[in-house]
Amino acid sequence: MDLLGCSAVRFPNTYLRRSPLRPCSAAVSFCLCRSSMSLPFPEQKAKYYRELEAAVDVVERACRLCIDVKSSLFSNDDRILEKKDQTPVTIADFGVQALVSLEMNRLFPSIPLVAEEDSSFLRSTNLIGSVVDVVVDKATLRDKATEDSVLKAIDRGGKDACTFGPKPATYWVLDPIDGTRGFVKGVEALYVVALALVVEGQIVLGVMGCPNWEEDYFVNRATGVQETGSNFSRSGMIMVSHLGCGTWKQRLSDMLTIKLPQSWTRCYVDGCQVLKEARFCTPESQKWESLPLSSSFNAKTNSDKIGKGDILLVPACCGSLCKYMMVASGRASVFLLRATTRKVMKKISGYAPAWDHAVGIICVHEAGGKVTDWEGSSIDFAADQIARRTIFPSGGFLVTNHRLHNEILGLISSNSPVI
Repeated sequence: MDLLGCSAVRFPNTYLRRSPLRPCSAAVSFCLCRSSMSLPFPEQKAKYYRELEAAVDVVERACRLCIDVKSSLFSNDDRILEKKDQTPVTIADFGVQALVSLEMNRLFPSIPLVAEEDSSFLRSTNLIGSVVDVVVDKATLRDKATEDSVLKAIDRGGKDACTFGPKPATYWVLDPIDGTRGFVKGVEALYVVALALVVEGQIVLGVMGCPNWEEDYFVNRATGVQETGSNFSRSGMIMVSHLGCGTWKQRLSDMLTIKLPQSWTRCYVDGCQVLKEARFCTPESQKWESLPLSSSFNAKTNSDKIGKGDILLVPACCGSLCKYMMVASGRASVFLLRATTRKVMKKISGYAPAWDHAVGIICVHEAGGKVTDWEGSSIDFAADQIARRTIFPSGGFLVTNHRLHNEILGLISSNSPVI
């Protein structure tokens, strides 16, 4: 039975242990028509090769959708909306979620989707037609992208779409645009389209697309100064990861050409072993003084002025996932994030949306890094047993090149009470 092909919004738990994952027969021809050389490792080494191949394709198209919308963003005021929580959201957010939902449901109809948006806010506007237009332009089956199907596709990933229960579950996790504020800032701001697959509690693959990534940007290991190579280009980047196969990147501009293994570059975290020499990145919304390491180090953004008791803070615009990309690609050594807090049952708990971290975690792990909460525990994506939408780290997230992880955990423990 095709449980996700119907219009119902809640699904039983019987499909959640389906393995191995493979596309439905109607989608096999689509998957097979894509080059078997499109990924940087052979199919026999990757259990979820077809899933990753499809994810790379749809994230690339989603990035193109974002670029197209952004090109007209500032010439058409009604393309920028404001949600009740004051987070800017655009036609691109809804368009990406609809596109990914439509494509992955067509290829893998038994796998549900956990995503950031739902259509309730969009339905209250007059922009549904604009969302449909951008989805039709990038969808495989354009005649299927109607107003009704696009709204249902968005809601397929929404908060009321699926009830999982306590058993191990398999599902996609999507952040249509992480760093929407960056999306609306201008051409140089970073934002990320992110898709991950969780199989029975384990993240097995992830794809991040960053259209504004400066591919030839790097940090001089000796001086800590940000530099660009002679072939500097803001050509964007796709980062992919598969359990046991590493993390890889490719220029987004190259995705339009024939995909060959040599066009991918393997990603590794940096080799920094001395904390004072590490490059840190933090959220723009959290000042360094609010983080536990601030009692041990002052943060400076100019490498020429780093003195005793100082660390280098590397600027990185907007959402958290670009910081994961910074660590996975070796541009930063550490990403430190305090979780949002709320009172639950008379106890203060930290929480975060699953889509802000799932794909980043596997990309950092497969690049040789480490991600835990502030107590050193792994991030549990099954803690939210009902909806799998929320994760509950103690204190916050610590993302490192692995070599510095235990030392920083020690400093956090000694300098800050962990939630």
